[in-house]
Amino acid sequence: MNRMKHILTIVMILSVCFSINVLAQQPPVVIGLQGPLTGAEAIEGEMAKQSVETAAKMVNEKGGVLGGRMIKIEVVDDACQPRAGALAAMKLVSMKEVVAAIATYGSSVTQPASDIYEKFKKVNIAYGATVTHLSERGLQYFFRTCGRTDTQGIFFAEEVVPYFKAKRVAIMHDNTSFALGLAEEARNAALAVGNIDVVYFDAITPGESDYTVPLTKLRETNPEVFYFTGYFPEAGLIIRQAREIGIDAVFVGGDAAINEDFIRIAGLEYAAGCYMTQEALIEYFTNPEAMEFKAKYQEAYGSLPSSPWPVYAADALMVLAEAIDKSGSTDSEALVNYLKNEMTEFPSITGPIGFDEKGDRVGTGINLYVVNTDGNYSIVKI
Repeated sequence: MNRMKHILTIVMILSVCFSINVLAQQPPVVIGLQGPLTGAEAIEGEMAKQSVETAAKMVNEKGGVLGGRMIKIEVVDDACQPRAGALAAMKLVSMKEVVAAIATYGSSVTQPASDIYEKFKKVNIAYGATVTHLSERGLQYFFRTCGRTDTQGIFFAEEVVPYFKAKRVAIMHDNTSFALGLAEEARNAALAVGNIDVVYFDAITPGESDYTVPLTKLRETNPEVFYFTGYFPEAGLIIRQAREIGIDAVFVGGDAAINEDFIRIAGLEYAAGCYMTQEALIEYFTNPEAMEFKAKYQEAYGSLPSSPWPVYAADALMVLAEAIDKSGSTDSEALVNYLKNEMTEFPSITGPIGFDEKGDRVGTGINLYVVNTDGNYSIVKI
């Protein structure tokens, strides 16, 4: 009798080992991540990589997808440059094992990249590309987890300018797709409000070290609010040089202007008291998925992402994993159908996620933040 029990125990152990071995032999499901790992915006790409890896860990620790297959991330660098963005997209679509892409940061980079993904029928989810027209082109495979610039422009005109009881507004951009798009949306919304004067509307050239000439012209218009819609490397320089030549207007950056590198470039003495219109930062989320993400991210990297975009990249990984698992497929058509028709209020890291027919996330909001004297942020208006 004891001999029989011993044999049965051995059989059970061998069965478990065989099952584990079978699961371990299943190939991973590979998802591409495109972002700026080099160049001036490299901090955004690095945080996106860390965030997506954290999200993949969350999925894998719960058993992965499709009955036990693990998620694997394939990362490519686009340096936040449009040409490099197209090449990065080509690199990902050339990899047969990559089933979908998380791509990318920057609207001017996302546009050519999304054209490549569309041509090769590859689902791609942008995490930091907000220009309105990106989802107005009738693409079938393009999605985004971030919001749109028209929403932010309306928030600036209808909520931010009245908050400061201002009438005279200066808007400066850098002629990139994102910055020009947001500047135009803000100007159009201000004109629609009717009692706001846009006294300055012009562009700077990104990458320069001296912006005192355009800032001097802006100073002559005597604005009460100065809205800069470009990126943080220029924003840091501009606020420092603006204050040095006597511009005391309230400085408000768009949602690519302010993060920890903005504070480093400007210096805390100039950064403190600056405002930004931006989607909610991760520290303000308390839903279970956000709490799990924050715990794992902090354990691995010691702090939280200082901008919303990396977390939207993590959201993209979460929705792709859900779509693959629930549809039971990695086929692009199956994923598109699930994301557009089956996914409603999926509980992701930054809250419930669903997509409309254009691929835009349904229901994203903008807040007004201020940089405090200790270098942290506070919400002043939701």
